[in-house]
Amino acid sequence: MPDRTARPPEVTPAVAKPSHIRYALIVFLFVITTINYADRSTFSIAGSAASEALGLNPVQMGFILSAFGWAYVAAQIPGGALLDRFGVKRVYVGAIALWSLFTAFQGFVGLIGGLSIVGSLFILRFLVGLAEAPSFPGNARIVAAWFPASERGTASAIFNSAQYFALVAFAPLMSWLVHEHGWRMVFWFMGALGLVAAFVFAKFIASPDRHPWVNAGELAILKDGGAVSMEARPRANAGGFSLARLKVLLTNRMLVGIYLAQYCINVLTYFFVTWFPIYLVKERGLNIVQAGFAAAAPALCGFIGGLVGGFLSDYLLKKSGDISRSRKIPIFVGMTLALSIIACAYVDQEWLVITLMAIAFFGKGVASLGWAVVSDVAPREYIGLAGGVFNMFGNTAGIVTPIVIGYIVAVTGSFDGALIYVGVHCLITLLAFGFITGKIERLKID
Repeated sequence: MPDRTARPPEVTPAVAKPSHIRYALIVFLFVITTINYADRSTFSIAGSAASEALGLNPVQMGFILSAFGWAYVAAQIPGGALLDRFGVKRVYVGAIALWSLFTAFQGFVGLIGGLSIVGSLFILRFLVGLAEAPSFPGNARIVAAWFPASERGTASAIFNSAQYFALVAFAPLMSWLVHEHGWRMVFWFMGALGLVAAFVFAKFIASPDRHPWVNAGELAILKDGGAVSMEARPRANAGGFSLARLKVLLTNRMLVGIYLAQYCINVLTYFFVTWFPIYLVKERGLNIVQAGFAAAAPALCGFIGGLVGGFLSDYLLKKSGDISRSRKIPIFVGMTLALSIIACAYVDQEWLVITLMAIAFFGKGVASLGWAVVSDVAPREYIGLAGGVFNMFGNTAGIVTPIVIGYIVAVTGSFDGALIYVGVHCLITLLAFGFITGKIERLKID
């Protein structure tokens, strides 16, 4: 007779297949960052029509275009500290809502008598920059929390490539809005879109361990890959923010090289999002609709280059395990290609200018690994602060570049000197990563 007292064999529970919510999250960050950069470029798209309607000269345009950069730079360290203190979600949602409101308000400039047009535009763009300050340090912390080290290059490249896709997606649309409905409609449309994005962000974003769609398998991948806490606060015995820790971030040789390189890379960025559409209209004789579509071609190449740089960097890291070589090789290749922007000063054909710009911005995209590097090197509990310092230096280019180019164009009557000025910064980037940065590794403050 069979032994009825015997226990059935134990069944080992199947290990749950890891979820992949982090991939949906990076797509969402890409969309938010696309809107972020589109809001930055609103005045460059609407600038030609607005300058004629409001009577603005090139020097005034240069200062108005630089206003964003003044605030964005000044608020980086406070913005990063706020992220570390109050967490990503609350700070980021508030930032999106505020910058969207200030974008919309620019559409009312000149409708109220007695107010300085230049002053009003400067202040509103200044406030947009102030509100956007926590966005990229917030992106860096989200990527550090949601992705293992072997995927951070690609993840960072995806959200960073949104700066190019913003013009691919929105330059033709904003140009059409200017043509059909006037320059003010650009600001009103983008402001409304941003408020919708803030609402969706608040509903979707959460820490991996608190997100209802993330399972234990994906959490294990993140833990084993060195992910940090998205909403981490500094340890009680670490004392929170201090000038001593800030001094380390400002004086470390590796970080200084990274800061200098990011400044130079952003010179190309800010030429592209401020003066480039105006250059196509004023220097190359395109109308506003043609300029919008022409600007989209280099932007698309920059977007593709950004993805290529991230994939290449992570591929090299998986093959070699050498994080320095894996981050630096795409940067060296990309900045070498970006030097082609100088050649635009010496050619006349519009198609050739667009081709050279496309090559330059493809290279710039490949080299745009700064945020992946920050995720790799920032102290674990101060990623917000470290990202703020990094972004402060990088976006100083947003102050300098529009003003310098404005003066170059005003004095010479041409953009040729401006193109050479931008191209020289590609060489400085190569020198910064080649001779200053040294080995890329996680910095420990305490």
